Order: sequence, then structure tokens, then C-alpha cells
Amino acid sequence: MSPLLRRPKKKPAERVVTLVGKPGCHLCEDARAVVRAVCAETGASWVEKDITEDEELHSAYWEQIPVVLIDGEQHTFWRVDPARLRKALGADAKPG
Repeated sequence: MSPLLRRPKKKPAERVVTLVGKPGCHLCEDARAVVRAVCAETGASWVEKDITEDEELHSAYWEQIPVVLIDGEQHTFWRVDPARLRKALGADAKPG
């Protein structure tokens, strides 16, 4: 690929993770714990959006919650794998 077409790789601290969920959802609580931990570890910022308060998110993701977006693009849904999220954020693997 031409260097002119490549996007510069963002550092984890420049990334924004969005967790889309709803109150009372046990999978959302599990996802929140993973997102919170990985973002704290990598320096990425994160926000949480309630699908019951946003018609657009509701239409797009109702059957998939919790959904994790990175910089507005869907990364995963239902279960969040910490290693996969770290990798997607451009962070090195967590030391064993």
C-alpha cells in the first residue's frame, strides 16, 4: 500500500472506546469492567452510552449489547476479550 494512503497509527491514549449498553444488563457490567481496566492500563479514554436513551444506537445495536466501539467503529459485542481490545488499541500485550 502506498505510504500516502496509510493512516498514521494512533497511540492508545489517542483512542476513544465507547461502551454501548443498558441498565440492568449483566453482560454490560462484565464489559464495563474489562473496558475500564484495559483503558486504565493503556491510557485510552472511554465513555458509556445507554442504548435506551439514544434511538440511533438502539436501532443499530439493540440485539448486540453490550457493544464496544473504538473511535466510532464497532470492535466487538456481547463479550469483550481484554487481549483483543488491547491489541486493537495498539497497546503491547499485557506482561504475563
